[in-house]
Amino acid sequence: MRCSAPHLCCTSSLFRFVVVLLSATCCLAADPYVFFDWTVSYLTASPLGTRQQVIGINGLFPGPILNVTTNWNVVMNVKNDLDEPLLLTWNGIQHRKNSWQDGVLGTNCPIPSGWNWTYEFQVKDQIGSFFYFPSTNFQRAAGGYGGIIINNRDIIPVPFALPDGDVTLLISDWFTKTHKKLRKDVESKIDFGAPDGILINGFGPFPYSREVASNGIPYGTISVEPGRTYRFRVHNSGIATSLNFRIQNHNLLLVETEGSYTIQQNYMNMDIHVGQSFSFLVTMDQSGSNDYYIVASPRFANSSSSVKASGVAILHYSNSQGPASGPLPDPPVELDTSFSMNQARSIRLNVSAGAARPNPQGSFKYGQITVTDVYVIVNRPPELIDGRLRTTLNGISYLPPSTPLKLAQQYNISGVYKLDFPKRPMNRHPKVDTSVINGTFKGFMEIIFQNSENTVKSYHLDGYAFFVVGMDVGRWTENSRSTYNKGDGVARSTTQVFPGAWTAILVYLDNAGMWNLRIDNLASWYLGQEVYLSVVNPDIDTSENSIPENTIYCGRLSPLQKDQAQRVNFSSSPQSIFVTSKGILLALFAILVSSLAR
Repeated sequence: MRCSAPHLCCTSSLFRFVVVLLSATCCLAADPYVFFDWTVSYLTASPLGTRQQVIGINGLFPGPILNVTTNWNVVMNVKNDLDEPLLLTWNGIQHRKNSWQDGVLGTNCPIPSGWNWTYEFQVKDQIGSFFYFPSTNFQRAAGGYGGIIINNRDIIPVPFALPDGDVTLLISDWFTKTHKKLRKDVESKIDFGAPDGILINGFGPFPYSREVASNGIPYGTISVEPGRTYRFRVHNSGIATSLNFRIQNHNLLLVETEGSYTIQQNYMNMDIHVGQSFSFLVTMDQSGSNDYYIVASPRFANSSSSVKASGVAILHYSNSQGPASGPLPDPPVELDTSFSMNQARSIRLNVSAGAARPNPQGSFKYGQITVTDVYVIVNRPPELIDGRLRTTLNGISYLPPSTPLKLAQQYNISGVYKLDFPKRPMNRHPKVDTSVINGTFKGFMEIIFQNSENTVKSYHLDGYAFFVVGMDVGRWTENSRSTYNKGDGVARSTTQVFPGAWTAILVYLDNAGMWNLRIDNLASWYLGQEVYLSVVNPDIDTSENSIPENTIYCGRLSPLQKDQAQRVNFSSSPQSIFVTSKGILLALFAILVSSLAR
């Protein structure tokens, strides 16, 4: 895509030669390591024609694509050049037995302004399409996000022909106010309303209409070859708005969502809710006599301004004879919840496809496992609690403590949190508290999300992929289980809950750690609609990651903090380095390269 964030890659041919040699020694090496240096800073951009401050990474908005392969080890040094603390979280990356790397306030102290911190995690037994973003201080509203691709290892077949190209699209609602102003508005009970526009890879709309875009606004272009098939990885990285994605005159063949291969079905358009990711195969089967519109438009906005907010990019055939023309492809009826719900129900797991491990991903017979815990979680509209506007789950508005929960657990610090999150709403006044779900290790949990608000909500669970087994309008009851899909419900990490409706998920708690369960709609999350799920392995597990040596300490553990200069720092490394885990091999090849250079 023109002007979009490029894949991280090495430009030196000599470096690529070394990578090939290192890769050829796989029989002597463990899972590879890849090193990155990212600087998060403010940039100036004009995505909607007005100059404003955005958050970029290594000078890119959106940020670089993190392109890795199953079981690779990622060493990501992040320097915070913002004027406030920062954390990056990796939406959908499970961090097996390593919640220390999750990048949310329950597991990590934020990176102070001017500091760097090195994430170290393995993309263990995962494949698919995900994205990262800043998780604190409302910063996601200013950008700081980018795509994540986890490729299959060669021994695991992909259940479709290898596409001719791979395209990452980050679609997001956008506001011309800064994230700090939006944050203050939320705190001051001001609804920030409909978005000023929808961005596609950080760019505003193609000027298909003078009313919505002028020729001075840069727009995105995807260049393609006729007759070829491309994989489009589409992420809703926005903060509040469900978006409908479509490409003029082209079918979207859904093949994967958030790490799960799906039954392959064609769609004319797809509703993608906040925090969700989808992969489509799109074949360039048109004549190419002209370009075509790529559209992301608001859903369930109930506002006349939503029409003007549509994001539009261009699909450009190499043999195109002219610009895109005609009206934009039609979206679904704006407030038709039934269409969107039926579409979501139609997404099924491909139980015959291989996953990240060499076995069919559908071999986990989740419908035959006895449920050990049931939680009915109800979100309510914002309300005043102790004079401040807050949002709640089961009557509790989460208050992040100064000491992260995972650190408090590690050091046995009492009084930081309580393992008493209620399984159902309590008949009491709402309160602000640090209440945590006490999960049973290797238990099987059923969670029902009941939406009492008039907007679509997206729930996300870190550390896991859960099975979406049911959704319907009205209030969930015990009898609702008769409608569950217990055979091929899709496994993902983010699910929508429609207004006045419920969604049920099942999750197997085999990943020890402290995991964030949140509403991904940013204002709701910021005001308290989140909770943590504590999963503790009662036995000593030597494979579980210990506390990182470069941990940042804060709150009651602040006295343990060493000087920044004494902490682990990879800032001298190039932007991206791929090595095997054998240090000796790396040293030998470094000597070889040095000799060749001379």
